[in-house]
Amino acid sequence: MSAHFCSLKVKAIENTTDDSVVVSFDMPSEHVDSFQFTQGQYLTLKANIEGEDVQRSYSLCSSPLDQEWKVAIKKVPFGKFSTYANDTLTPGSVLDVMPPNGKFFVDVNPDMKRNYIAFAAGSGITPILSIIKTHLESEPKSSFKLFYTNKNSSSIMLKEELEGLKNRFMDRFEIFYFLTKEKRNIELFNGRLTEDKLEIIFKTIADLKEIDHHFICGPESMIFTIRDFLLEKGVGKNTLHFELFTSSSDAKKVFIEESKEQFEGKTSHITVIEGGKTLEFEIPQASENILDAALNNSADLPFACKGGVCCTCKAKLLDGEVNQLVNYGLEEDELEAGYILTCQAIPISDKIVVDYDA
Repeated sequence: MSAHFCSLKVKAIENTTDDSVVVSFDMPSEHVDSFQFTQGQYLTLKANIEGEDVQRSYSLCSSPLDQEWKVAIKKVPFGKFSTYANDTLTPGSVLDVMPPNGKFFVDVNPDMKRNYIAFAAGSGITPILSIIKTHLESEPKSSFKLFYTNKNSSSIMLKEELEGLKNRFMDRFEIFYFLTKEKRNIELFNGRLTEDKLEIIFKTIADLKEIDHHFICGPESMIFTIRDFLLEKGVGKNTLHFELFTSSSDAKKVFIEESKEQFEGKTSHITVIEGGKTLEFEIPQASENILDAALNNSADLPFACKGGVCCTCKAKLLDGEVNQLVNYGLEEDELEAGYILTCQAIPISDKIVVDYDA
């Protein structure tokens, strides 16, 4: 087992909808310090499922104020880990769990009066719930508006906890539910969020000039629709925070197809340094990102979104050249220092050396 992981026992499993569960963990005293987390962070879980080690990352839906470690897992079609968690996992089961990670948060300031807004879809509510609860409890003058999209009312994850928060903080927390497959009386709340709906929201429900921070979590298409809308309205990038739950591989497909002739017949010798260990292997140049290639060669590396957002797979490029498809997480100083997102970095030189420990 990788040194990154600790074995934790499942304390309880609760159904939040017909196809999603909240898994909570017992936290032994020797691990409490290393598992302290910030609202919006996630845990990476690993289990042996039908003879295969399967690793997935899930956001903590609990608040760090509660000293509880809970993740909500929605069952997705053909999802090995999510199906296992919903159908097989029981209290007392043991999972390998990596300490919390992630940068999807802003620091709490009890003296500040801030107005927050959040957009979530489906299981994207998990980190948002942790963020909302933490800020409402820690910043007594701050307020939150949540716009949450689901298929129908029965598929709304963590609805009971959300409603409980709304009842506790009635003057500071508002929820607006959007349903895509169930008719609501107000037309605005029928269907997915669009630019037209965002125009209405920011004219009638929320004033952009009064919003201090915007949180967005869900599928790629929703995130970038909202992000681009807000940027066009002049919202500062430093106030936009998003967590990608699903991503397309369009950029990768386009690059590989366009680069096929240029790199045909060329090979990259890859050296990966992680946890004090070194792994070496070879792949055709411009064929695959470093992370997936390393995983295919039995590496046990940290990753989460695989969409260029979370930075869990960040490593330092010590030698060689890569094409980085997208980057939504690394800062300019990190790029200048030679850091790459290995989930987005495709080798285009004879030799590549990356160091996860740097």
